[in-house]
Amino acid sequence: MYSKDKPGKANKGSVQVKSSNSRLQLVFSFGGKRHYLSTGYPDTPQYRKLAQMKATEIEKDILYERFDETLAKYKPKSALSTVTPITPISTPAITLAEIWTKYVEWKRPQCAPSTMKNQYRAYSAYLKRLPTHDLDRASEMRDQALQTIPVNSAKRFIVALNSCCDWAVRSGLITENPFQGMSAEIKLPKSEKMEDDINPFSATERDQIIAAFTANRYYRYYASLVEFLFVTGARPSEALALQWKHVSSDFRTISFEQAVTVSEGGLAIKQGLKTQEKRKFPCNAIVQRLLERIKSEGAEPTDLLFPSPEGKYIDFHNFRNRAWKTVLEGLDIPYRKPYQTRHTFITLALENGLDAKDVARLVGNSPEVIYRHYAGNKRELFVPEF
Repeated sequence: MYSKDKPGKANKGSVQVKSSNSRLQLVFSFGGKRHYLSTGYPDTPQYRKLAQMKATEIEKDILYERFDETLAKYKPKSALSTVTPITPISTPAITLAEIWTKYVEWKRPQCAPSTMKNQYRAYSAYLKRLPTHDLDRASEMRDQALQTIPVNSAKRFIVALNSCCDWAVRSGLITENPFQGMSAEIKLPKSEKMEDDINPFSATERDQIIAAFTANRYYRYYASLVEFLFVTGARPSEALALQWKHVSSDFRTISFEQAVTVSEGGLAIKQGLKTQEKRKFPCNAIVQRLLERIKSEGAEPTDLLFPSPEGKYIDFHNFRNRAWKTVLEGLDIPYRKPYQTRHTFITLALENGLDAKDVARLVGNSPEVIYRHYAGNKRELFVPEF
């Protein structure tokens, strides 16, 4: 099989003819090693036929277990007569760890700092713990991941390795992707199929949680933030990034334009939102009163609406593990993550007659997401009498 630019997926034991620097090369695996055998031929139609004949010879020798591991047998006679003969080159196979390092550096300028820290750093740690980085042992790497990390994380890890090797094939580092289709074979337990199952609070539970934060001796500081999340449906990262310049002077609109993310240097602002550049939120009377109540005299346009007690960005991970869990433990309410405040807003908006397309505009989702995950489950089914 001849490949000039991007080699396709090769079968086990097959030999590929590849063009490198306008010279033809034979590429194949044998004995767990990747071989790159220079033919010395220029990349022309006539010499491609000769190279393909040599590739077929090697394939047969591998098949019939008579392969010459010195590679001398496969060196073209024309090359032997040249003044400076081109010797066969057998280079060690590139490892998955080496490819991953190159891939991460290629991805770095394209990803948010939080993605590099939370995802790629974790995947790099998983990769480091694997007993092998030999691409010919990809199935062993998959099995090790499934045995040592949660199934959901293992599946995401294999997806990342597949993307890495797809990139490596396109970049000419390897000729085939051993992780192709592997993640599809990993079946997740039903409980792990959605990272944030939609399990909203009722309106009564919402009010109980807000009241509990307001009355809590240690965590009442966060009561306004909790209420804001419930009554706007904003993503926590969007709410924590709000500055007073994003709120109109009459408190009637809020412009969501940025988000707090976790970067390698700590919490930082990222311009733009998860699914859009920005969105404008019209405030009802409840939100307006909340904004009026929390805005202090002399507040500057760049001041945060919801700063930490130290005046910095709130670390939402710490908030969830300390304040949120502690307050909910004191209530007779089944525990759910604080992201359910967003699901609660969307569900209650639909149940109160707001059109799904309008809800989508308010919270920054697509109408398709609202219809698929919320609108279809907003009421109990019943059969009318007819």
